[in-house]
Amino acid sequence: MCKVLDILDESVRNDGSKSFNRRHLLSLAAVTVAAISTCACRPVGPNYSKPPAPTPQAFKEPLPAGWKEGEPRDDVIRGKWWETFRDPQLNELEEQVQVSNQNIAQADAQFRAARAAIRITRANLFPTITAGATATNLHSPSTLGSRGFGGNTQSELTIPTLDFSWEADIWGGVRRAIQNNVAIAQSDFATLENVKLTMQAEVATDYFQLRGLDQEKQLLDTTVVAYQKALDLTNNRHDQGIASGADVAQAETQLDTTEAQSTDLDVQRSTLEHAIAVLIGKPPAEFAIPRAPISVPPPEIPVALPSELLERRPDVASAERQMAAANAEIGVAKAAYYPTVSLSASAGLEGSSLLNVFTWPARFWSVGPSLAETIFDAGKRRATTEQMQANYDATVAAYRLNVLSAFQDVEDNLATLRVLANEAGQQDRAVKAAEKSLELALYQYRGGITAYLQVITAQSAALANEVTQVQLLSRRMTASVALVKALGGGWDASTIPSATQLTSSR
Repeated sequence: MCKVLDILDESVRNDGSKSFNRRHLLSLAAVTVAAISTCACRPVGPNYSKPPAPTPQAFKEPLPAGWKEGEPRDDVIRGKWWETFRDPQLNELEEQVQVSNQNIAQADAQFRAARAAIRITRANLFPTITAGATATNLHSPSTLGSRGFGGNTQSELTIPTLDFSWEADIWGGVRRAIQNNVAIAQSDFATLENVKLTMQAEVATDYFQLRGLDQEKQLLDTTVVAYQKALDLTNNRHDQGIASGADVAQAETQLDTTEAQSTDLDVQRSTLEHAIAVLIGKPPAEFAIPRAPISVPPPEIPVALPSELLERRPDVASAERQMAAANAEIGVAKAAYYPTVSLSASAGLEGSSLLNVFTWPARFWSVGPSLAETIFDAGKRRATTEQMQANYDATVAAYRLNVLSAFQDVEDNLATLRVLANEAGQQDRAVKAAEKSLELALYQYRGGITAYLQVITAQSAALANEVTQVQLLSRRMTASVALVKALGGGWDASTIPSATQLTSSR
């Protein structure tokens, strides 16, 4: 710093020989900037280190029958995870989510704003140079005399004026602020990826629920046809004097009730179809999905080791980056304890008119560093630092809770799939038994051995078991989607842009 002041003094002395001009001023400013920059030290405040989080060696819940646990970076979900379900209609819907979903568009805009904030903060590392010109007419009054009012009018013209200002980031406050902005942008990027995954999973969940309703309606419509035949049989027997009117009434009640159940499914299906339309960015009036049952069984989902999970969940990555941002804010707060060093300079030409403003004597300039330190602030800086430390501690707790929740999601869905797979096997046997019971009841009724009430009971049991079978398949499909989401959907933390990528202009 002293060397810079010596250079300034020498330049002032040389001004008498008319060797000093704006080029010298800018040179002096550059020398001062370089000299002060060499004084910059490591940024104050703690350097970031990711805190440990509880991570089990293996998942507690055993995998469903036939599944196997994947090795790190091997046998894991990759790319377009929804293609695992081998459903062309779902693939088409998921592709539309990528480009038309408004939640994704909003998250993308927030990420772009965070990226721009990095460049805004980074600009504080560099000087600010402004240029301008002024023209002023000044009228000053004279002493009041016998001849009335009088006065003097003076004109002043300044062309051009160059102003230079720069605050040195010696203590690293600006650099910590850049680190904060970078971490926030990286967190927003991970949040964007999590929004994408959430919207994709929601589309798949709604889609398989809708397909489950289609399959259930197909079952009910088939059952209505069977019940209509049973009613026709009962009417014929009634006409022949074999069956009673009560039998006919029971058959009609069974038929009408089943038709109502089938119709009622249209309400749920319409709601799901409208939800899918919004998720892919279309008005519900312009969107429709043809009816079709679930065409494939639940797929086998590759499950990586628990240690890999933290690198594959975008919400966990977002929480980790929020910790880094909060850590950088501590450094920004601590930098306020140290003095600020700045440099300012200005130069231009000044005269009373255009005739004399562009002359050598009309030149003016000033340059010099300044040092400022807060002497008393009633504990404001200390409180700010404590606040930033508390904020960091809160992000650490939030991160660890997010990690625990991630493992819970995986365990929950593994358990759900395992239990539902066992239940589906049991339900398949129940359906077969109910169908056999119905077949025997009809046979006995035709033979006049039993009353129609036994047929009604067997029909109700068979239909209830078949509906449960369809609903179990739908639940297994949606649980598979939930497991994919819990595992991160094939995302990887290595896709988060680096600080260099975020600060580059584009």
